[in-house]
Amino acid sequence: MPLATSRVAVFSVIAAGLLCAVPPCRAQDWAAARLETTPRHLEWVDVQHGDRTVACFVAYPEVADKAPAVLVIHEIFGLTDWVRGVTDQLAEAGYIAIAPDLLSGAGPDGGGTASLGSGDAVRGAIRRLTDKQVDADLDAAAKYVADLPSCDGTISVAGFCWGGTQSFRYATHNPKLTAACVFYGSGPTDPAAVAKIACPVFGFYGEMDNRVNSTIDQSKKLMAAADKKYELVIYAGAGHGFMRAGEDPNGSAENKQARTDAWKRWLEILKTL
Repeated sequence: MPLATSRVAVFSVIAAGLLCAVPPCRAQDWAAARLETTPRHLEWVDVQHGDRTVACFVAYPEVADKAPAVLVIHEIFGLTDWVRGVTDQLAEAGYIAIAPDLLSGAGPDGGGTASLGSGDAVRGAIRRLTDKQVDADLDAAAKYVADLPSCDGTISVAGFCWGGTQSFRYATHNPKLTAACVFYGSGPTDPAAVAKIACPVFGFYGEMDNRVNSTIDQSKKLMAAADKKYELVIYAGAGHGFMRAGEDPNGSAENKQARTDAWKRWLEILKTL
């Protein structure tokens, strides 16, 4: 093979790999397939507060009695098929789950995550979100689901990646939460904000994620100083995003095991609330 042709071929392989790696949440056929075949009721709803409309995805369990709710905060990749699949899995376990698209209105023609296209566009839009708007969106989604006739009125929050950080931060804002489950997200650094947390916080971290894990000690100190409950587990060999990566059929053994163990722990926590 001529050298120039060889270089083109090598570049094509590398480029193809980068295209898959940059937006790891975009190609989720395995997640979409779950949504297409679930026996549970799933629906999109528009939740309004002020002059803002937030698109939310809601999954309902098949249960005889009223159920508790879980507010799910998406990753830095926005409201993807995988995140929607998480709501279905929570519904399968007996919970009403609601996942707001916090990028609602940020895309072309007022669209949300799906309209933004590339991973970079989504990340850029996430970066422009303000805490005030995120809190207002989450408040509206939490109120909507808690007020449903099929909900028992209680709600916990859980988030992943960027959403993990938001779930920890949201616990400083909403005193009605029964728990905050933080999946590989950092904690608030303001002692006054930490002092406002009224629920237990549970952390889920991958061993190979020092960017996030290097913040854990500070969170421990702040939570202890404020006399707040903060329990965490670091999963051996797992990387950042192991809940999604571990569900991917092509995921590593370490991420798959971490995802299995973390999911089991999450459900055990929810049962105690």
